Amino acid sequence: MAPPKVEKLITAIDIGSWKVSALIAGKTDTGELAILGTGQRESRGVRRGYIADMERTEMAVRETVEQAERVAGLNIEDVWVSFSGGSLVSDVVTVERGLGGYRVEQADIDDLLTTGRQSIDPDGRIVLHAQPTCFTLNGTEGVKRPLGMHADKLGVDIHVVLADGAPLANMEMCVRGAYLDVNAVVAAPIATGLACLSEEERDLGVALVELGAGVTNVSLYVGGMLVGLHSIPIGASDITDDIASAFGIRRSQAERMKCFYGSAMQSRRDFREMIEIAPISGDVAAGEGGKITRAALVGVICERLNQLMAEVNAALKGMGFNSPVGRQVVLTGGGAEMKGIADYAQSALGRAVRIGRPRGLAALPEAHSGPAFATLAGLALYGASNPVDLRSMTPAPQTVHKMGASAWWQRMMGALKANY
Repeated sequence: MAPPKVEKLITAIDIGSWKVSALIAGKTDTGELAILGTGQRESRGVRRGYIADMERTEMAVRETVEQAERVAGLNIEDVWVSFSGGSLVSDVVTVERGLGGYRVEQADIDDLLTTGRQSIDPDGRIVLHAQPTCFTLNGTEGVKRPLGMHADKLGVDIHVVLADGAPLANMEMCVRGAYLDVNAVVAAPIATGLACLSEEERDLGVALVELGAGVTNVSLYVGGMLVGLHSIPIGASDITDDIASAFGIRRSQAERMKCFYGSAMQSRRDFREMIEIAPISGDVAAGEGGKITRAALVGVICERLNQLMAEVNAALKGMGFNSPVGRQVVLTGGGAEMKGIADYAQSALGRAVRIGRPRGLAALPEAHSGPAFATLAGLALYGASNPVDLRSMTPAPQTVHKMGASAWWQRMMGALKANY
């Protein structure tokens, strides 16, 4: 049996504070999204989701993409890029128009969307996304396809994500400096939600908490769309720094200790288990100077997690995520790979918590199937879905199917010139 034919290539780049990762996927004729190649490099110029060193970030992007190209055996030219900086703002714009009980035509929908696009007030920011989510007919919400239905009033909810212009421009410059065209910059919470959340979860109401290296993004989904977004300038790298500072060791060793011995939940055995450390000076004192208990390590981790979860809880309450009934929290991002983090978060937040891993991709390597790569997988899914965005929408008169005499005559003259 012949393998499925690849009809479209999608390349995603996630530029984070800890790593830069790339993924090349192919959309087959069966509609499946198959992974063709991946790449990863250490992020050397990003701080808290913002570009701090353009040259080093550009080099990391170039090396990451080259690695993915070698694995896939392809050369790519355009990419989808994520942005997770703390300047992201989410809003929902609602517009309505009267129809007088007539049938909804395509021209009515186009006019409504044009009005919605004009109603967006960026307030000095850049519009990253302006996507129509659900329509309303006579106040009835959740209408997906109003075309052909009768209504007195037609409305639409438009999901808008805004960001500061300067950080976005720096991000794009780094990618273009690696000789790549940018299809679009996608807000990380939207991409991550596509990879980790089911459609039913987004409809019922769910909070997505992405524990990144430098930033923790808390986003709220209700009614199938993102309705709230808050960024906390604390991440998993802060835990690493706390460990390095508390025990006087290098960051590299602190990261290894966190990954191999770290946990978000304490146990009695932790007081008996010893961990060897090598101080920065290299001068290991005699006796217990080169060892710590695992309980001491877990204590440092939990101290930072207590601060982070308090901020997450405050963000959820600020967005109206108060009722615990039917409201779930999904943890993802690199910080969600820590042992016991789901149980800890469930206790700290008082809500049901699960770990969100990427899904919906075929042949995803095991090394890239964890929560740390959810945004990368979501970028590929976003690029494959080709969502409607009002920023690129053509004016309403151009989408009306009925042509007047003038338009008909112009098209006829164009055809005559082309043939003769």
